[in-house]
Amino acid sequence: MTGWRAGIAATCLVLVLWQTVIWTTGVARFILPPPVSVAQTIWESRALLAEHAVITMAEVLIGLVLGAAFGFMSAIGLVASPTVRALVRPILVFSQAVPVFALAPILTLWLGFGLWSKITMTIIIIYFPVTSSFFDALMRTNRDWIGLAKVMGASPARIMWYIRVPAAMPGFASGLRLAAVYAPIGAIIGEWVGASKGLGYLMLLANGRAKTDLMFAALIVLAVLTILLHSAVNRLCEKTMDRPEVS
Repeated sequence: MTGWRAGIAATCLVLVLWQTVIWTTGVARFILPPPVSVAQTIWESRALLAEHAVITMAEVLIGLVLGAAFGFMSAIGLVASPTVRALVRPILVFSQAVPVFALAPILTLWLGFGLWSKITMTIIIIYFPVTSSFFDALMRTNRDWIGLAKVMGASPARIMWYIRVPAAMPGFASGLRLAAVYAPIGAIIGEWVGASKGLGYLMLLANGRAKTDLMFAALIVLAVLTILLHSAVNRLCEKTMDRPEVS
């Protein structure tokens, strides 16, 4: 409950600062609309916003699941095989060295204007934090546990699945929490480059028609959905980590 109260207090503070800036600067409505006007637009355009939000969240959720799965398996492969480590590490560095905006037009050209170009962009943007966090956690597994397992004759595969992976799950959870925040960024970038639906597309459409209220409304809806997604992933991770161990 404390977290919700803090969130409400932070929201009220932002709204007060937002309205104060408008009062003190006299900025035009088409540049910075007042909070009341944006709230009214959210209500009046709720059906339109919901229609586009469903598309964006589908891209985000599919990309999050696939990206987390690829990151999970990649981290295990990096730890298990020096050959895989030599092959995949440059890909990890490349995924962060090249700006995602530079990849978005290429993905749109290859995969079209549908969901998959946005899903792929989402996967790319979350692949590194998930893989990196889980890989580091796997590498930090207690050496005494691994040594004892080897003495008892455990195979590398059993050591990986019964010792390394369970011990490293908090690291995977950390990467997953970051991915929940980054995933919407990938989807929105993909929609900005080429789309006919989605909150990113709606923001561009509203900006081109000077409907700043609608643009801010779409942005706020996206922010709320991102917060809810992060909260859901965080709760899932906490429940998973708190499960009692089977002796």
